[in-house]
Amino acid sequence: MRKSRAKRRERLPDPKFNDPVATRFINNMMKDGKKSTSMSIFYNALEIVNDKMEDASGYDTWKTALANVCPAVEVKSRRVGGSTFQIPIEVAPERKTALGMKWMIDYSRKRNEKSMAAKLASEIIAASKGEGAAVKKKEDTHRMAEANKAFSHFRI
Repeated sequence: MRKSRAKRRERLPDPKFNDPVATRFINNMMKDGKKSTSMSIFYNALEIVNDKMEDASGYDTWKTALANVCPAVEVKSRRVGGSTFQIPIEVAPERKTALGMKWMIDYSRKRNEKSMAAKLASEIIAASKGEGAAVKKKEDTHRMAEANKAFSHFRI
């Protein structure tokens, strides 16, 4: 049997908004250990969002976008009697935010704007309106789970 599970460490909240979720987003966006670069990209993106969206602040828009991207169900492969089934499973809260952040960052990197801050800002704005590639990924995941609902009795 394996050793006990590693304890979850508390993340320090980010300096500007005092929010540990923002720190998590910055850490997920970071490449090659360049946290200050990642922070500046994130804060610049929120400023761009703030300028484009008059009615809401950039931080609130980002929170809404993240909530719109987080999936409720996903499918996991399970082998039963020689064949593999895609079984729909509810997503744990920690994994919800992790998937949402990952999708938002990945699809903002694939956008065609000039800077990463502009790419992230446009993805945040799109996701807050319920559009964009990250929201499409969430809907595809939900659709896949709905299509495989018949196999839910194989759940672990």
